[in-house]
Amino acid sequence: MTARNVLFIMCDQLRADHLGCYGHPWLRTRNIDALAARSVCFENAFVSSGVCGPSRMSYYTGRTATSHGATWNRVPMNIGEITLGEYLARHRRSLALAGKTHVVADEDGIARMTLAGNNEALAARLRVGHFHELDRYDGHHEPGSESGYPAWLRAHGYDSARPWSDYVISVQDDAGGVHSGWKMRNVHWPSRVLEAHSETAYMTDQAIRYIEQEGDTPWALHLSYVKPHWPYVAPAPYHNLYSRDQCLPLKRSEAELVDQHPVLAAYREQEECRNFARAEVSDKVRPVYQGLIQQLDDHLGRLFDTLERLGRFKDTLIVFCADHGDFLGDHWLGEKEIFYDTVQRVPMIVYDPSPLADATRGTRERRFMSNIDVVPTVLDSLSLPIDDARIEGRSVLPLLRGEPCGDWREFVVSELDYSFRRARLILDRQPDECRGWMVRDARWKYVHWQGFRAQLFDLENDPDEFVDLGSAADLEPVREAMHRKLGEWQRAARTRVTVNDALVLRTTDVHKSKGVFYGEW
Repeated sequence: MTARNVLFIMCDQLRADHLGCYGHPWLRTRNIDALAARSVCFENAFVSSGVCGPSRMSYYTGRTATSHGATWNRVPMNIGEITLGEYLARHRRSLALAGKTHVVADEDGIARMTLAGNNEALAARLRVGHFHELDRYDGHHEPGSESGYPAWLRAHGYDSARPWSDYVISVQDDAGGVHSGWKMRNVHWPSRVLEAHSETAYMTDQAIRYIEQEGDTPWALHLSYVKPHWPYVAPAPYHNLYSRDQCLPLKRSEAELVDQHPVLAAYREQEECRNFARAEVSDKVRPVYQGLIQQLDDHLGRLFDTLERLGRFKDTLIVFCADHGDFLGDHWLGEKEIFYDTVQRVPMIVYDPSPLADATRGTRERRFMSNIDVVPTVLDSLSLPIDDARIEGRSVLPLLRGEPCGDWREFVVSELDYSFRRARLILDRQPDECRGWMVRDARWKYVHWQGFRAQLFDLENDPDEFVDLGSAADLEPVREAMHRKLGEWQRAARTRVTVNDALVLRTTDVHKSKGVFYGEW
């Protein structure tokens, strides 16, 4: 059975361990948990980069950061890359967007191809990653013309030229004083917007409206929430829904600060890490972070109720995921990026409407999934061709349907380009000297740092990744074996993207039929 519709939900900076279905003891994510109960919940889903931009471009292309080239948030994706929206457009389907993408236009590439002058419509599609933007809202700064949110806020009484800054991410104390939500010391107070006017509520409304308007017409929607990403500001009542004793304990050890790896030591000097290393900061932020997740879950309940009412669970593939996690003080770090599971492992729940998936509903899948698998899974579910010359991921439909799937991947890889970060200046590195790669299998995690010693973690005996074995002499064979896996991954990259293997097979050793007779005596 083929799905008719696609609902691709992404949350920004959502940790896997902060959902009930992934074991959080206090978060009441009943709607996401209910989705997991009728889906397959992937226990070992990892992103190809722990940074928003490169991770999302991998989600949208089915290719690793090495292949698509957008290695950091400020790096445009080459116009030669093909996104899920373009794959669908080839078959007269569109991919609607409500929320965040982090797509940055490759203006140099567009100008070089003279597309802006000769085909403005195509240039416009390339600038937005081939999404049909219902409302784009990246959530890091005041929204522009790409979003209707500012005008909507003003129409609801938030009288300001900058309503996002002045209301959405500003908070109000008990005496009526106004404070900036950028300052984490203030986030225990509520946002100045009513909950119904918050970012999460607004974008859910856009998604519901779109699904209702489409009716029985096949549709595909990327609903991409900006929360629980910073600024960690929540509207009432979500700002104080959880207490500190209802948060997970910090996952860090004093031993991690002894003989630190140079890159990690540099990261821990950055402002966000120095702050999150202090208990008073993580104690203040973590409960609000959980409140933002609770708010997401409550609004997803509205969305799922809409699907149920319209009968869309019978024909809609649903992917629920995150672009990466958030340290929140774990490992003496803030933000994301570094290769601990806290950031690299993400929630991944996939609902297949086909009766063929009935036997696996509510199960946990421990085989590795990567975010590059989403594009081929969506195409496979719609019975559309998968571009094997480009796409590096694999459809997970066989895993959802209990079908034979051959040799599944035994490890995952993630990448980091930290050249834009202050850590580069602390280490006195040049921009082309700041790369790292993680290889993780069921037992070991190996990190290769450009210009520095490797790291190694024994996940079987040290699941919290407190003990770095990168210098342990007796484990050199393990490091060598893991490094060979990195080479195996690199050799599997899809670099010949203009022709597929079928063409190679058809045109091997056919030069004489084309009138070319070189090498004859």
